[in-house]
Amino acid sequence: MRQEHNPRILLIAATTGYQTRMFGDAVRRQGAELVFATDRCHQLEDPWSDDAIAVRFNDESGSVRAIVDATVEIPIHGVVAVGDRPAVIGALAANAIGVPGHPPEAARVASNKLMTRQCLANAGLPGPWFKLVTPNVSAKEVAHQVTYPCVVKPLALAASRGVIRANTPMELESACGRLRRLLQDPDIRALGDLANEAVLIEEYIPGAEYALEGLVTNGKFSALAVFEKPEPLEGPFFEESIYVTPPRRAESDVARLVKQVAIAIEAIGLTQGPVHAECRLTDDKVVVLEVAARPIGGLCSKVLRFTGPDGMLTLEDLLVKHALSQSVVDHRLASGAAAVMMIPVPSAGVFKSVEGVAAARRQPLIEDVIITAKQDQCFVPWPEGASYPGFIFARGDAPSTVVDAVHAAHRALEFKMDTVIPIGLVNQVSH
Repeated sequence: MRQEHNPRILLIAATTGYQTRMFGDAVRRQGAELVFATDRCHQLEDPWSDDAIAVRFNDESGSVRAIVDATVEIPIHGVVAVGDRPAVIGALAANAIGVPGHPPEAARVASNKLMTRQCLANAGLPGPWFKLVTPNVSAKEVAHQVTYPCVVKPLALAASRGVIRANTPMELESACGRLRRLLQDPDIRALGDLANEAVLIEEYIPGAEYALEGLVTNGKFSALAVFEKPEPLEGPFFEESIYVTPPRRAESDVARLVKQVAIAIEAIGLTQGPVHAECRLTDDKVVVLEVAARPIGGLCSKVLRFTGPDGMLTLEDLLVKHALSQSVVDHRLASGAAAVMMIPVPSAGVFKSVEGVAAARRQPLIEDVIITAKQDQCFVPWPEGASYPGFIFARGDAPSTVVDAVHAAHRALEFKMDTVIPIGLVNQVSH
């Protein structure tokens, strides 16, 4: 039975996976109650026994109405959203309920690569040239109108899914065709997102890539962590693998990253809540690639720990406190270095088993190895892929040593894959 004196957090997420459970744990640690909303059919009667509010991410007004109706008698004190589409619903819901959150239109801009590009360009920030290719325009026609190298991107998919580098007109035609086939995948079509009708082509920006995790409070950005991506992300595909913090850069370079992200956040209009930004750092400039109105996804947040007056906290703890309008300014990233490896997909096929997990966990500095793959789960490598088979976490004194540690643990793993691909995946893995 609910106790009326406990604050309530509305969590909006696409799945009931690991990250959702991590937020549930954080809500309880902060003495609050969790109200969950997720994308599912409202006609099903609580199939997961989680009392979730059924919403549909492709029906924003209907989703907000369902949330408001379901919470009339159980006041909500804060909203947290996990994922780009949930972030838009979360901003709309927070606005409707009357609790702090990012402006809905700013969250919408952040969830769409074209709108982000246009917004940052209008603000005068350095960035790539970009060109929208609608379904009625042939890639062959466009291939002779752009310069190379360039990158083909979907507007609304996350985690570098569908992102392909092209160095020649022929490669661009091939990349556009491949991405357009991916966008016709039934699972993507089922999202009902009109942004997935078009393709974005933009200049390839060389340089090392970094990610920033932070919070915006009353319009002011505070960086919680800056991640270096030590594996070169030069294409032709951009499957991310390792995040390490702190980055192996001069303090002046880190300050440049934080400053440019803060400017981008202000340009987009994000004012209250979590942000996750992606940047490229060249010799003379910082190019902000994306600013998402949500925290880092998947299990990657487990790499972050924060110290403060109330002890050691997780990222989810901080986000819950922030959503409840509690101060987090006295919390700092724990000392030392930490790394997470998103285990690369070993090959296209059906996951059967993995050996060497115990040996991987015994490697020096390894904190945990979590295999999220389920037996008989289908995996497809990037750019069509969207899931990692697991995560490796390391913690130590220096960035280089924890990067070496996750590599060593990865080498100890041996994945068993059935290479017979189900018919439904053939088009996804064909080039």
